Amino acid sequence: MEPVWRYLIEWILTPYEAHMHGIRRVLYSGKTRYQQVDVVETYSFGKCLFLDGKLQSSEYDEYVYHEALVHPAMMTHPDPRRVLVIGGGEGATIREVLRYPSVERVVMVDLDKEVVDVCRRYMPEWSRGAFEDPRVELVIEEGRKFVRECGEEFDVVILDLTDPTPDSPSVYLYTREFYEMVKRRLGEEGVMVTQATSVRFSPKAFAMIRNTVAAVFPIARAYYTPVTSFLSLWGFVLGSLGRDPASINPDEIRSRLEKLTGELRYYDEVVHISMLHLPRYLRERLDEVREVATDENPAYMPP
Repeated sequence: MEPVWRYLIEWILTPYEAHMHGIRRVLYSGKTRYQQVDVVETYSFGKCLFLDGKLQSSEYDEYVYHEALVHPAMMTHPDPRRVLVIGGGEGATIREVLRYPSVERVVMVDLDKEVVDVCRRYMPEWSRGAFEDPRVELVIEEGRKFVRECGEEFDVVILDLTDPTPDSPSVYLYTREFYEMVKRRLGEEGVMVTQATSVRFSPKAFAMIRNTVAAVFPIARAYYTPVTSFLSLWGFVLGSLGRDPASINPDEIRSRLEKLTGELRYYDEVVHISMLHLPRYLRERLDEVREVATDENPAYMPP
């Protein structure tokens, strides 16, 4: 057995649990204006991105997270052409968006240029050339400021954000005020989706995000998928001005998937349906939470 000389201890969102990652090698370690960035090769999950000591994405199962984030929203819109992505510095979110032949323009907005540059250099397997696609415009800007000031209309808005921890600038990208800004940037039948934290470690934050999207959009659907490297079921919330994702015919999903470039590894018409069906215990837990996240009362994930 190969000896393990280095470990990275990841505190799993509470002061009571940690995950010890055996490190095969360190590819990059540095601090940007906003956060500590580490790209390492682990024994269990392959190459991984850590921000401030928290695992953001792993070679082992990044496709599960990114396909679950992107494709339900893209399928809910009948003809997505203009897409806004906020966050997603690894480039995997825009990679999935660009699979759709209907897409004409993708604007990706990220706060931290250094993280994007590190990912492009040390994690090119994630973006697979997406940053070089002529349909993509990369904007280095704070996401809320961009949404507030831009005059462009989009069909789909995808929020691939860091978690809303108390010290994170992402906290105010999960509030009612921000979702109202996003709604104003959507065209007819527009769709928004956001990552919505851990179902296991922060069910209250997941519920608050669901409640907040439902307070702004006529259709709101919470869903989840298991992400092994996150040690959790992971939540997402979709808001729609048009179709309900639960009403889409599986035959339509199957037909549209056949037209995508490349092959998906996780998402299909079966997974689309299963992700939207929350188990009873989770439905009951979500219904216990009545709060809506606002600028004055944000949703916080446990530190």
